Amino acid sequence: MISEVLNPFSVKPGPGICFRYLTLCFGFIILLSSRAEEVGILRTKDGYAVPQPNPHFRFPRDHGSHPDYRIEWWYVTGHLHDETSARYGFQSTFFRVASRNGKTFDTLPDQREGSPILKVNPLFQGNPVYMAHMAFVDIENGRYLSEQRFNRKGWDAYSETGRLKMRNGNWSLVGADPAVEQSGELMYLKGSVLGEVSFQLKMNPMKSKVLFGENGLSRKGADPTACSYYITFPRLALEGSLKYRGRSLKVNGLGWMDHEISSSQLTEEQVGWDWAGIQLNDGREIMFYIMRTKSGNADPFSSLTWVNEDGELVEVPIGKFSLSHRRIWESPETGGKYPLDLVLKILDPNLARQIELHLKPLVDNQEMTSRSGSIHYWEGACDVLDSVGVSIGSAYVELTGYSDDSLNLILR
Repeated sequence: MISEVLNPFSVKPGPGICFRYLTLCFGFIILLSSRAEEVGILRTKDGYAVPQPNPHFRFPRDHGSHPDYRIEWWYVTGHLHDETSARYGFQSTFFRVASRNGKTFDTLPDQREGSPILKVNPLFQGNPVYMAHMAFVDIENGRYLSEQRFNRKGWDAYSETGRLKMRNGNWSLVGADPAVEQSGELMYLKGSVLGEVSFQLKMNPMKSKVLFGENGLSRKGADPTACSYYITFPRLALEGSLKYRGRSLKVNGLGWMDHEISSSQLTEEQVGWDWAGIQLNDGREIMFYIMRTKSGNADPFSSLTWVNEDGELVEVPIGKFSLSHRRIWESPETGGKYPLDLVLKILDPNLARQIELHLKPLVDNQEMTSRSGSIHYWEGACDVLDSVGVSIGSAYVELTGYSDDSLNLILR
């Protein structure tokens, strides 16, 4: 009798066998459910999943959206050259932000003189809200443009699960369909800024994606919820077209892409971070983040990682490297005071000696701002110079929490 129930295919089907089989399946489901409750899944107080150790990623599925988590973003930066060798930089970030206590965004402060506290329009308290930031910098002319968008989920703002495909208005980021083209993990980006510039780029990984942290789990603080899954393509070959100042230009260059999945990036004691993605001319990369606390110190969970030519990771704890700055730049728009000309001192594992890297901004004013006054931070293209001033690479630097706490409020 037991063998019949466990293996219904060993006997002729009948009403009795079907009933017993369904009863067994139902009981098994209840057992699994109770066992899941017993084990427990760490969640935020709002019920969102928290990234856990030893994730089992499946790609290309996990390049897509993860709605069980409150916050997710896909971030691309790059350095471009046109046919005349004129140089440009760009940033493109797509955010998915789910509600918290029924509200997607809390009230955001606007610290500009004479400006009231900014309140997000109730029409945008949907679940989720799709936020996107786009920036472009013309290095030769010192011209920087940025734009921010907020859209509710709909036909023109979404991020698909199961694959890399998202859009926000006419901005989009899409992974190539492997069933259509043998492309590995090729991606396509379409962007524009304020109607003054637009670009379409093909992004082809020059080395495999890497998982920062412990197998992709990146801790940001002592609070177990302050973490993310962190997936990165540290070196992308870029090629495509750029429309700027009435001209259509062919461009190529080097890009970087991050994908982070989280429900809370910051602890209550943290006020912002200093981050950089560095691409050295010798084929290696460096990623670091300094999580800053209210006391002005670096959080012990700050970290730096080398990515070797073959994609191998070498992690360096906060006490084994130092970050300083040579000057402060004050934003004429927000009054934010940002540390620029960062200097990174670290042991080079290839050279087995201490080195100094100077991250020199190509343009000072690369502050991401919005006409609504909602979110401000510095995100800029930099040259990487050695201790004697020779260019040995390029970088993008991100500095948050120096103008206001707007971005941190969303990500905390």
